[in-house]
Amino acid sequence: MQQQLGHAPGDPLLFERALTHRSQGRDHNERLEFLGDAVLSLVVAELLVHRFPDATEGELSRLRASLVSGAALGELALELGVDAQLRLGAGELQSGGNRRPSILAGALEALIGAIYLDGGIEAARATIVRILAERLAVLAGAGAPQDAKTRLQEWLQARGLGLPLYAVMEVAGAPHARRFRVRCSVPALGLAAEADGSSRRRAEQAAALALLADPRLLVRP
Repeated sequence: MQQQLGHAPGDPLLFERALTHRSQGRDHNERLEFLGDAVLSLVVAELLVHRFPDATEGELSRLRASLVSGAALGELALELGVDAQLRLGAGELQSGGNRRPSILAGALEALIGAIYLDGGIEAARATIVRILAERLAVLAGAGAPQDAKTRLQEWLQARGLGLPLYAVMEVAGAPHARRFRVRCSVPALGLAAEADGSSRRRAEQAAALALLADPRLLVRP
């Protein structure tokens, strides 16, 4: 697994702990998991910001979730062979814990935490880029995610509900640091959402995204 991670441990005991589930004993991996989760989130956010310069905050959040969700990390951990290295208590092992996505995801995050402590942020970044390379390439090959305004418009048109309306509610700030507040509304449904942005276009995208996330819209047929 060292080859897949691209990191040779300087402190083997640290990595042994990273692969130790709490069912095995007191010296388990939960603190390393906590640290690794934060490091992974930071590095993935940095990668996505550079790869998708035109994506909105909401789109970047969804892309990050697709890479670091429990299910995604569990699947990746299996591909890396983490299941074969896990140290589990007898009961957890008998119940198939070494194939459980939550346990696998936690162990992978703990390994990233261990690499961070062992080699610093650059070592952790190199490992994350290495193990996510294929998934990042798929996202990049697919291009930037479809913008929220287009998705909202297509959703409404498919149901014969007409176009959303956008209105600038407020413009504030100095000329070099304007902030726009835009309201996006769907009269046919009686729904609306407001959002801010550094330009009118960004504010419109953010408002459309907020409306797409409205649970009242999601329950519509």
